[in-house]
Amino acid sequence: MSESASPSASAAPASSASPADASPDTAPADAVAALADAMAALRAPDGCVWNREQTHRSLVPYLLEESHELAEAIETDDVPGMREELADVLLQVVFHADIARTEGEGFDLADVARTATEKMVRRHPHVFGDERADTVEEVLRVWGAAKDREKSARTSVLDGIPRALPSLALADKLLGRAERIGLLDAGAPAAIPVDDEDDLGRLLLAVVVSARSRGLDPERALRTTLRSLTDEIRAAEPERAGDAGEHGTGAGPAAVDAPDPDAGRSA
Repeated sequence: MSESASPSASAAPASSASPADASPDTAPADAVAALADAMAALRAPDGCVWNREQTHRSLVPYLLEESHELAEAIETDDVPGMREELADVLLQVVFHADIARTEGEGFDLADVARTATEKMVRRHPHVFGDERADTVEEVLRVWGAAKDREKSARTSVLDGIPRALPSLALADKLLGRAERIGLLDAGAPAAIPVDDEDDLGRLLLAVVVSARSRGLDPERALRTTLRSLTDEIRAAEPERAGDAGEHGTGAGPAAVDAPDPDAGRSA
């Protein structure tokens, strides 16, 4: 948990029957219900003024910070830390769901959970349906086909990529999508050889050092370049889609969410 964590991360309802008194043997559903009850109490008229004043937008920095702290706990094999940081991320989910509930936005925590369940069932017909998938490659194919059906309205390979991603993550997403339909050559520079993650990390650090020596902002510089790359990829898409239709390669709208080795990195 960060030093700047929201008050909700440690606050509890004033009621003597605190949801935090739940037994360690509590069933998962009951434990989550107790958390939802605690959040409702915090945001009630007689609860915590800070919690009542929060909005989806005001909570974004906390969600990002808690997510990064969870990633750090995972990457450092800090299992106790993972439990704490997962709790903080779950708290953010419950917080946003309760805001939606009280503001009449059309969903609550139960709807969020149902949406996640429905998505997993739809995307795993080899588990919950009649399809077969006995290898990782077959699973990715089935997963990709399910996503294609869900995202059929997308017209670009770049649709659905969050623009708010950090620039390095955004670059990875853009290049990955472009590569899947043979557009990696559209404005992307040649690769610099690296042997492993340590080499790559040092190379990236050297880029930041170079930027600092010139008074440049590396995040802004990469984001500016990515805007140009995005334009070049979008400009090249119609021609590539036409070639695909002519030669039967299958690139085009159906390839927007085609399966790839990184499929597990996002839903």
